[in-house]
Amino acid sequence: MEPLLVIAVLAVCVVLLFDYTNGFHDAANVVATVIASRAMTPARAVVLVATFEFLGPLLAGTAVANTIGGFVDLGELPAELSLGVLLCGLLGAIGWNLLTWWWGIPSSSSHALVGGLIGAVVAAVGAGHVVWGFEAWLAGGSPSGVSKVLLALVLSPLLGFAVGYLIHRLLSFLLRAARPAFNRRLRAAQYFTTAGLAFSHGANDAQKSMGILTLVLLLGGFIPAFEVPFWVVLACATAMTLGILSGGWRIVRTLGFAVYKVRPLHALDSQLTSAAVILSASIAGAPVSTSHVVASSIMGIGASEHPRRVRWGKAGEIAATWAITIPASAAAGALLLLLLRPLFE
Repeated sequence: MEPLLVIAVLAVCVVLLFDYTNGFHDAANVVATVIASRAMTPARAVVLVATFEFLGPLLAGTAVANTIGGFVDLGELPAELSLGVLLCGLLGAIGWNLLTWWWGIPSSSSHALVGGLIGAVVAAVGAGHVVWGFEAWLAGGSPSGVSKVLLALVLSPLLGFAVGYLIHRLLSFLLRAARPAFNRRLRAAQYFTTAGLAFSHGANDAQKSMGILTLVLLLGGFIPAFEVPFWVVLACATAMTLGILSGGWRIVRTLGFAVYKVRPLHALDSQLTSAAVILSASIAGAPVSTSHVVASSIMGIGASEHPRRVRWGKAGEIAATWAITIPASAAAGALLLLLLRPLFE
């Protein structure tokens, strides 16, 4: 078997492995509030989420995939080396996902992917082959490349906090006269809001892997242009769904209990907020972090009700992890590339 084909097959397998780790890492972000509020058992929640996660990438288009596939420029490199760069970046992201899962911290798989790829590209050929997009943006153009990715990843938790704060205030006002028995209806409504959140997560996160997998095919010369094949959509949807069925229960405890005590109304508000923010970003082609949006929505909901009861110390730990994810995964991607580069030349 030719070396190029071997590296390409290995890269495809690693992309799907990343998609799998993304699934079980982020599954906890999707099911945390519905489990914490006792609206569903963990098994029922995971089955519901897995179903709509699978449908998300199949029905939501490829706008996010196009964004992710366009922030590195590896067209001038030999095919083997360009695929090796993608491979090392993905392995760095997978390593960070596993580490933060073990710690039970809801870090961002999106940040890890971006950081790992940037680190590997810079280590291989320098920063000039990363499409930063900042100059064009500052000159009055639209964000593109890394600038678009980072803008989405920075703004999404702010929107999650603000929208969560406002939605909880509104629904608390509308339900101010409701009796405790109304919680049964709130729990029942979470079947719909959880399905919406799962669909939006699948529509956004699986597309990141779709974009990288399509880039692998393009750089390897297996397709003539950057167009996401249907089998890529199906493979990434399947890998993420299998990851979700594996679950990530360590993170459920952090989001469901350690930031703010989540009750049925809080869970419903968080799911509405997160689904709206993530689905809007998917339509705009902006990759966002589900963990950031869900965690920040819970903080916003807690702040709107009892700010002193929000465990800001735990929130600070989560924020610190967010801040170091890109540098840490970039370092991992760069180190792997430096160690493995002789295999790709």
